[in-house]
Amino acid sequence: MSTDDSYAPSSNRDREPIRILVVDDHVLLREGIAALVADEADITIVAEASNGRQAIEQFRKCRPDVTLMDLLMPEMNGIDALIAIRQDFPEARIIVLTTYAGDYQVMRALKAGARAYLLKNLLHEELLETIRCVYAGKKTMTASVAADLADHTTDDALTEREIDVLRLIAQGIANKEIAARLSIKEETVKGRVKNILMKLGANDRTHAAMIGLKRGIIEL
Repeated sequence: MSTDDSYAPSSNRDREPIRILVVDDHVLLREGIAALVADEADITIVAEASNGRQAIEQFRKCRPDVTLMDLLMPEMNGIDALIAIRQDFPEARIIVLTTYAGDYQVMRALKAGARAYLLKNLLHEELLETIRCVYAGKKTMTASVAADLADHTTDDALTEREIDVLRLIAQGIANKEIAARLSIKEETVKGRVKNILMKLGANDRTHAAMIGLKRGIIEL
């Protein structure tokens, strides 16, 4: 995948407004962001998108300085869109907007190259400053998200296969049926459940599912 060197978000536009791409599948959220930046002389919205595929198209077309990216969207999620954009534009400055504070989602976003992670319920308080910080080349995240991430820094991560089992546990499915769905032995499922409980510090299957949902490891 080639890199387009013409993308230079801050090299020659220092005196122009910060150009923003807003990506979210909820119209009201996009309208809310537009209202927040309407009176800001140094920030302007140049494009919007309602899913990951549209985000990639609009990014190529508009070359925004900063992109605001939702995580959960139809057709293509925010993480996949973020990865795709940064394959061609590694200097892309992307802020993840989400309702999920779970450390697992934070780590996924950061590993994918996000410059900031902002909870949607804090947009009014922190969005404008976050945009300016990211445009200036800094990385930032909400204090509560940073604290949650720090709490799990030394945790043993679940494997992808253990996450598959946890996802089915959260749906109330028994070990025998999990084994059938994943085409593995029931004893293998039991072993993975044991590992899941240990790694998450969970008392039982229900507790493990609750922890998995809270941390953003799984979704329902």
